[in-house]
Amino acid sequence: MCRAVRVPFGRHNAWWYHLGGEKVFNDFANRAAGVTAILCGNTGGQMAGWFRKKIRTAEDLKGLKCRAGGLAGIVMSRLGVVPQHIAGGEIYSALKKGTIDATDWVGPYDDEKLGFNRVAKYCYTPSMWKGAPGIQMIINTKALAALPPEYKDIFEAACHEGNTDMLSKYDASNAAALKRLTASGTQLGQFPKPVLDAVYKATQQVYAEPSAKNADFKKLHAHLLGVLPDLVAWGRVVENTYDGYMASRHA
Repeated sequence: MCRAVRVPFGRHNAWWYHLGGEKVFNDFANRAAGVTAILCGNTGGQMAGWFRKKIRTAEDLKGLKCRAGGLAGIVMSRLGVVPQHIAGGEIYSALKKGTIDATDWVGPYDDEKLGFNRVAKYCYTPSMWKGAPGIQMIINTKALAALPPEYKDIFEAACHEGNTDMLSKYDASNAAALKRLTASGTQLGQFPKPVLDAVYKATQQVYAEPSAKNADFKKLHAHLLGVLPDLVAWGRVVENTYDGYMASRHA
């Protein structure tokens, strides 16, 4: 079984592979459900979604009917958004009819295929709730342990390859799709800092509630939060400065 993992204002790969995230998560998963999770995909940073109107302030989010599920829906509801649970195949018609005002999905490559740009003019970034979502393969722990060692190694290597390939594919495909979308009239926007601050504050409130009641959630979340400052600091030193300079050269 595959499942997507989306942690608002989180990061994934480095935490999972090299900073203890896999062990902490699977200690819980093994004990709670007898399963083991193996990372097998990552889209990289996603877009916040498609909106039928401009978002200038946090007040503009109030009353907005937005297709958003999971933690994202809970967080956005704190800001007055009315989360809507709609299957992927029904989003386009819901946006076209005005049944919903906005939707999240993935990014330019996938969103273009569903035609969201034809029924919603504004595409916003960044996705606060899907900064680096991972996809996990969930396996029965006993069944995994029963595999011959070489089969287990092959399976885990295939998952690792899938994670690397997916991230590379999305980087390549999103770049081309974004050019097509903006050329066809999509207005690309960045959420103003006050909007991001409001979402961040609501996110911390949402996290605090289960942390106060559930020791497993608190342990997992605290572990992830503990590594984020260093990951963000390193990103600012290298990736942000490099990308900023290259963007100025190719503007």
